[in-house]
Amino acid sequence: MKKILTYLILPAAAIALAYLIFMSITKPVNFNKEQAAREKVGIQVLKDIRTLQVTYKSAYNHYAPSMDSLIDFYNNGKITIVKQIGSMDDSAAVAMKLVRRETSQMAVKDTLFNDRPDFNVEELRYIPFTNHEDTVIMSTVIKTVSGVEVPLFEAKIPYGVRPAPGQPFRGLLQGMDEQLIINLNAEREDTFRYPGLMVGSVDNANNNAGNWE
Repeated sequence: MKKILTYLILPAAAIALAYLIFMSITKPVNFNKEQAAREKVGIQVLKDIRTLQVTYKSAYNHYAPSMDSLIDFYNNGKITIVKQIGSMDDSAAVAMKLVRRETSQMAVKDTLFNDRPDFNVEELRYIPFTNHEDTVIMSTVIKTVSGVEVPLFEAKIPYGVRPAPGQPFRGLLQGMDEQLIINLNAEREDTFRYPGLMVGSVDNANNNAGNWE
């Protein structure tokens, strides 16, 4: 019995313990790597939404109230382009009234994201890595600040939320280790930070900053 304990059970227990220690170390490391990779994709989505929203506001003086209207603006909208002919620093040209501004209308899709041939505006509505099952959470408001009406918007991508108790997490990190998602959400909430990626804010004017910046 002692030989069995010495040659079989103890080595097997040592291997199992070593495996558990190894997994306890590598699991968070792998989780963090995958989280960073997914965040990179999610951040690009929110940056693109911000670019479109800022362009929309320049045209209408408020933000697009829904993702449908924002996507339609990209597909069918136009913006005013102002081009200055001559330089205001050229006093002679100014005196001769040779300096002028010309305005023209250009399609939004011809001015934005031209350097990205794979850009698909329809993808902006979906949270990455969710197989088009979950959509980005977007809100817009107009708040009165110091007597002035200020348009605000925000767009959010949660790390992971349960649609109902006991159901798997849905969100940017869905399919990943659920306990580590719970820990990440708790750490964010304990430090009063949104448990996910977020750009802009409908609560406070923050110059449309992203919480990764």
